[in-house]
Amino acid sequence: MTWKPHATVAVIAEDDQGRFLLVEEVSNGQVVFNQPAGHIEEDELILEAACRETLEETGWEVEPTYFLGIYTYKTPANGVTYHRFCYAAKPVRKVTNELDTGIIAPHWLSLDEIRELGSKLRSPLVLQCIEDYRNGRQFPLEVVIDGQT
Repeated sequence: MTWKPHATVAVIAEDDQGRFLLVEEVSNGQVVFNQPAGHIEEDELILEAACRETLEETGWEVEPTYFLGIYTYKTPANGVTYHRFCYAAKPVRKVTNELDTGIIAPHWLSLDEIRELGSKLRSPLVLQCIEDYRNGRQFPLEVVIDGQT
């Protein structure tokens, strides 16, 4: 079998009340919580994928502000390796209530509420990315060179 990592994006969006935008979704038959996140599509710019996934999963338009990092996670359930390009973004406005299939609802949650979700978080990266964001980890958006002109 050939190893094929999955290239994904995730967005940390915080509102002016210190709450974070999370998605309640069904994954592998279980209800879990995650940042707005998903796969980068062929020929899609990584930053565009982050904005698109956030809109499709939450109905929110966001403005990326900086890059948090690339996070690698191998899921114990199926052995798939994910490379997550994580961005911080400012929520701009709610533009639709139509959400992707499998999405139950978007939620604005405090850090304490997110910590209380525990095993309902889709992966440990959910909390790790928020903690990195809160600890000031940030790189300019230009640090990711997409190769497309």
